[in-house]
Amino acid sequence: MNTVLVIAIIISIVWYFYFKTRQFRTDLPIRRKWYAAKSGICLGTFVFLFGLNYVFLFPETLTYVISAVFLALGGYMAIHNYKASKHYGKFVEEEWELNHEN
Repeated sequence: MNTVLVIAIIISIVWYFYFKTRQFRTDLPIRRKWYAAKSGICLGTFVFLFGLNYVFLFPETLTYVISAVFLALGGYMAIHNYKASKHYGKFVEEEWELNHEN
C-alpha cells in the first residue's frame, strides 16, 4: 500500500509542476486561471495522499490528528480547485477563439 501511495504522490507533484509551468507560459488570463486551478487540484491531491501515507507509516494518536488536518486541507483544496477548473474550463475555448481571430 505504501508503494502505491508513494507513486501517486510523485505523480501528483509532477502534474502540479506541469500545470504550474503551463500557467506561467500562457498569455491568456482565463487559461492562466484554468491552469492555476488544475495545479491546485494536483497540490490538494498531493497533500491528501501525503496525509494518508503518514497514517500508514506512523500509526499513533498524534499522527492521526496531524493526518486529519492534512486530509481535510488536501480534500478541500482539491474539491475547491476542481470546481474552479470546471468553471474556467467553459470559457477557455471561447477566449482562444476571441484572441486568435484572423
